[in-house]
Amino acid sequence: MNDRPTGAAGIAHAGPAAVRYALVPVPRLSLATVARRSGLHPDLIRRFVALGLVDAERDAAGHLVFAPTAPALLARVQRLRTGLCLNYASIGLVLDLLDRISLLEAALRGRGMRSETPPWT
Repeated sequence: MNDRPTGAAGIAHAGPAAVRYALVPVPRLSLATVARRSGLHPDLIRRFVALGLVDAERDAAGHLVFAPTAPALLARVQRLRTGLCLNYASIGLVLDLLDRISLLEAALRGRGMRSETPPWT
């Protein structure tokens, strides 16, 4: 027998807040807008989406739409590509590591174990 609560029909629920709904619609940027703001060609942005370097969704018409943070992320990808001469697979690994470092630094700050040196990222 499992410890998870069950509903009226005896179906186990995944837990609280399994589905989240935004109270305010999240603004999304079109591919053309992201390309203009980032200064990159739309085909290159599509390649980054296909490689998993940038997250995108599809709207009702099937067009790519991006979070408002996408131009900043694309700039970061371009800095890694040109500044460090990394290939796309390496860029994905570096982005994952930088995200992990940010999470660990935030956890340390939350526990009051902040070092005197500023974060290097």
